[in-house]
Amino acid sequence: MAAEEAGSRDPHVVLFPFLARGHIPAFLRLAGLLHELRPGITVTLVSTARILDSISLPPTNPPIRLHALPFAPADHGLPPGADSLADLHVHQFITFFQASESLRPAFEAFVSGIRSPVCIVADAFFAWTADVARAHRAFHAVFLTGGAFGFAVFFSVWEHLPHRLAAGDEFPLSDFPTVVLHRTQIPRYMLAATGSDPWSAFFRRVIPLCRKTDAVLVNTVQELESSGLDMLRRTFGVQPWPIGPILAAPTTPSDSHDDAGIIRWLDAHPPRSVLYISFGSQNSINADQMTELALGLEASGRPFLWVLRPPLGLDAKDGFKPEWLPAGFEERTAGAKRGLLVRGWAPQMRILAHPSTGAFMSHCGWNSILESLCHGVPVIGWPLGAEQFFNAMLVVEWGVCVEVARGNMESSVVAMGAVADAVGTVMGETEKGGEMRRKAEVIARAMAVAWEGPRGSSAVSLEGFLGCVEI
Repeated sequence: MAAEEAGSRDPHVVLFPFLARGHIPAFLRLAGLLHELRPGITVTLVSTARILDSISLPPTNPPIRLHALPFAPADHGLPPGADSLADLHVHQFITFFQASESLRPAFEAFVSGIRSPVCIVADAFFAWTADVARAHRAFHAVFLTGGAFGFAVFFSVWEHLPHRLAAGDEFPLSDFPTVVLHRTQIPRYMLAATGSDPWSAFFRRVIPLCRKTDAVLVNTVQELESSGLDMLRRTFGVQPWPIGPILAAPTTPSDSHDDAGIIRWLDAHPPRSVLYISFGSQNSINADQMTELALGLEASGRPFLWVLRPPLGLDAKDGFKPEWLPAGFEERTAGAKRGLLVRGWAPQMRILAHPSTGAFMSHCGWNSILESLCHGVPVIGWPLGAEQFFNAMLVVEWGVCVEVARGNMESSVVAMGAVADAVGTVMGETEKGGEMRRKAEVIARAMAVAWEGPRGSSAVSLEGFLGCVEI
C-alpha cells in the first residue's frame, strides 16, 4: 500500500467482478461512471493478474487502480491458466466457482491495508465479500450485472428447487407464485440438483451472504423492470438501485482486416435486412442443432451474419471445422451474398448499431439483450443456460422477442422449419414483426433517457446509492 494512501481519508471504492467475460465490462464501465460523478475518487479494480492484463481501462483522472490476487487454477484440478469461465468446458464450471472462493484470504488482506473509508462493490458470486466488509467496517454492495427479473428467478430456483416438487412440467415459484416456469427453462445442472450436490451447496452459500449486503446495484432500468426490482427487494431485503444500461465502454473501431470486412459486408445490404447470430463468448449449440440452424437460415432466404463457435463439448481453441455445417452451406450462402460466417470474435456493438442489422438471434445473455435493444434491434431467443431462460421470458413479455428454441441438450430439438418461420416472423413485413420493431424502438428510447442528463432515472439512482455510501 502506498504511503500516501495509508494516510488518506478520501473514499476508496473497491470493485470485484466475477472471473467471467460477461461480468467484467459492466464493472469497468461502472468504474468510469464513478470517476465522472466523483472526480478524484480512488477506484481499484480487483481480479487475477491474467484478467487484469487482458482488459483496457477507460481513461480517468486519477487512473483506475488495479490489484491482482494470486490464483492457481491447477491447485483445484483445473487447467493451468484457466482464470476465466471462457477457458473451461461447462462440466468444469462448478469446480471453477468453488475455486474462486479461494481468493478470499488475499482479498481480505488487500482490504485490511486500506486506511481510507472503503466501499466494496462485488459480484453476487463473490457475496462472501459482505463478511469481509463487516469485519473491516466497510460499506458493501452487490452489483448484479444481469437483469432484475432474471436474477430474482435464478436465485429463487436455486433456493427452493421447485421443479423437484412438481408433478408436471409447469410449476410456480414458491416465493413468486405468479411466475410459472416450464422444465425446459431449467438449465441441466439445475435439473440435476438435489439440494446436497455441489451446485446447490455453492448457491446456498451465496444467497444468504447476498442478504448481508447493504445495497444491490442492478444493470437495468427502473421504467422497464419495476416488478423485477420489487422481486429483488423481497429476495435480498435491501434497496435495489437500477443503474442500467451499463454497457461495455465504446471501443475505437478496429482497423483489422476482419472487422473492416464485416462492416463492408453489412454496408452492401439494405436497412434492417440482416440477421445477426451469436450465442456469446462461452456458449454453443450441439452439432445437430447447428445443422438445423444452418438449413433453416438457408430456407429463410434472409441475409445473415453468424459468429461461429465449435459445437457443444468441443474446444473452441481448436477452431471451427467445415464438417460441422451442411455440405456446401458456406459456399452456397457466400456465393449468393446471403451469408457471412465469422470464426471467433466479432465486433458485436458495431454490428448491432449498423443500420443493416434487423434482428439478433441470441442466447439471451443480459449484455447481449441490452446491446440489442439499446439499438432497437428485436431478438430471436435461444437461451442456453443460467438465467438466460428467464431473460428470454422477460423480453418475450416485453413483445420484442420470439423464442425459437431452448437449451443445447440432446433432447432440445430445433427444426429448420421453426428457424425459418421465426426469422420470417421477426424480419418480414408481418404485423408481429412490425409491432416488435416498434416496441424495440420504445425500449431503446427508455434506455437512452435513463442516462440522459442528471435527471435520468439511472443517473438519479446511482447518485442515490453514492449518497447512502456518503461518497
